[in-house]
Amino acid sequence: MTAEQVLDRLRALASAAVVRSLARFAIPTNNALGVSTLPQRKLAREIGRSHALAQALWKTGILEARGIAALIDDATLVTEAQAERWVRDFDSWAVCDGCCFELFDKTPFAWRKALEWSRREREFEKRAGFALMAALARHDRGAADARFKRFLAAIRRESGDPRNFVRKAVNWALREIGKRNLRLNRVAVREAREIRALGTPSARWIAADALRELTSAAVQLRLKAKSKGRGQVQTRRKRLSKRRRETDV
Repeated sequence: MTAEQVLDRLRALASAAVVRSLARFAIPTNNALGVSTLPQRKLAREIGRSHALAQALWKTGILEARGIAALIDDATLVTEAQAERWVRDFDSWAVCDGCCFELFDKTPFAWRKALEWSRREREFEKRAGFALMAALARHDRGAADARFKRFLAAIRRESGDPRNFVRKAVNWALREIGKRNLRLNRVAVREAREIRALGTPSARWIAADALRELTSAAVQLRLKAKSKGRGQVQTRRKRLSKRRRETDV
């Protein structure tokens, strides 16, 4: 499938009502066709992985085409140069978050870029740093706690940024880290309380929202159940290992 064929498919799915809904969610509509997320994902699955097509779709500048580009690109072929080109093009939270959650978090340089982009000045480049932290916290199940703890200094540093799409991403990263396990939950709750003490309006909002979720009964119960389940698995593994050793003897 060519980029023009993809655009033809998207135009056939376009809806003026969807365009109006994008505007309500603060997504620029000047380059939007008006195709909702589910049809985009269905089309991306039909296309399959294609690094070359992803590049061509991105160059169109069309919102939905860029959304599909993030879905079909091959993370193993994405270079840092490409990531930098794309991040400079971010003009909405939708494109930013889609790239970070569907593509960039799977690249080998994701952890480094998260910290690097968190220091950027432009709103959506900075947001990308924290969206990437949130994506890694949700998707990289094998990552050690220490890797996420290194993000906390950046989260605290930028918690005073008053821009809406930055402070929401900072809050998002903190909440996702705090929902990984009980250990990181305690660390994130402590960090949220320290952020609250900074006293700026953005810091107070970030902290209050994070504390509301991270200390909630629902999150605490889920994390305790997760911890208990992991402990039971480890116990079963130890017992199985012991039996094997006894059998070998």
